[in-house]
Amino acid sequence: MMQVYDNTVCGLGEGPLWHPLREQLFWFDIMGKTLYCRDGEQLHQWKFDEHVSAAGWVDRDTLLIASETALLRFDINSGAHSKVIALDADNPVTRSNDGRADPFGGFWIGTMGKQAEPAAGAIYRYYRGELRQLVGDVSISNAICFAPDKSCAYYTDTVEQIIWRQPLDPLHGWPAGERELLLDLRAENLHPDGAVCDAQGNLWMAQWGAGRVAQYSPSGELLQVIAAPAAHVTCPAFGGPNLHRLYVTSATQDLSASEIAATPAGQTLYMDTDVTGQPEHSVMLA
Repeated sequence: MMQVYDNTVCGLGEGPLWHPLREQLFWFDIMGKTLYCRDGEQLHQWKFDEHVSAAGWVDRDTLLIASETALLRFDINSGAHSKVIALDADNPVTRSNDGRADPFGGFWIGTMGKQAEPAAGAIYRYYRGELRQLVGDVSISNAICFAPDKSCAYYTDTVEQIIWRQPLDPLHGWPAGERELLLDLRAENLHPDGAVCDAQGNLWMAQWGAGRVAQYSPSGELLQVIAAPAAHVTCPAFGGPNLHRLYVTSATQDLSASEIAATPAGQTLYMDTDVTGQPEHSVMLA
């Protein structure tokens, strides 16, 4: 059963990242323009001037953070940040959304319209100084994660309700060949949000509005459903001792005040499992 890990209420909790060297969980409130981290019982927070949504770790003290207009190098100890490369900086309609480091040292990041404008966003990959658009005309980028054998990436446009499998070049990790349909969730009217792969290659997917995290095999078979006490779960992450703990962010968007008061909506949840997660990969900045 899921429990509350941190009771800070986020309008749109997202981007949970377990830093393997620090053994700490980082996560974002996109609408609050805030990065959070728990160090034991102490909560740390860093405010930004624009939306921030996802991160990868570079080294013990450095994160690569996706903001509304850039990828930022962020110093955890000082809170200082500097621009690595622009991201949709000349497009005031969009902001960053879901993102994750890949097994090759790259960083995939999706953008979307701030009001979820149709086809306003895209999915990009940053790799060794280059930012390249991989997928265009995306409404709500999500579910970016990677098979542990480096064979493929997964992603979705939430409004399409389809999970795509993208084969990757084994040398540098750029997309290789056509994408393949892994899951079509339209018949169940499920809306895929953030996702992560475990060490066995199974996908763990938050499903917006359904109050659940679902586990799927690499072939798309539904393995189990875990109920969440919050309607809008947004993204899972494995962490904790031996990567057996599943963390899940959530949101309060589109919920009434009574619904928020009656549930841990917007709070960060966790559940201990008998599954081993895949360690989060580090990002190479150059």
